[in-house]
Amino acid sequence: MIMSEENLEQEQNYVDIVWEDGTVVKCEIYDVIDFEGKTYALLFPLESDEEDEDSEVVVMEYVEDGEDEGYFQNIENEEEFNRVCDYIQSLEEEEE
Repeated sequence: MIMSEENLEQEQNYVDIVWEDGTVVKCEIYDVIDFEGKTYALLFPLESDEEDEDSEVVVMEYVEDGEDEGYFQNIENEEEFNRVCDYIQSLEEEEE
């Protein structure tokens, strides 16, 4: 999905994510965080059962592609993914 970073942070609340198998899932942008010099987005798939307490938030890296455009990509490095998740967890704990 290509979009401007300004839209990512302000006006754009929904994006379509294409999984590796070609499935397109509409997601709500739940939050955007900066961590270790990168930008990450927390995405909530709208097709999931909202009553399901185990609904997952998807964490993806937002990569700028040019001056006004960007895209989401999976975090391929497991160590990086774990650091990002730990950071998100620490933010949630601070809010409580």
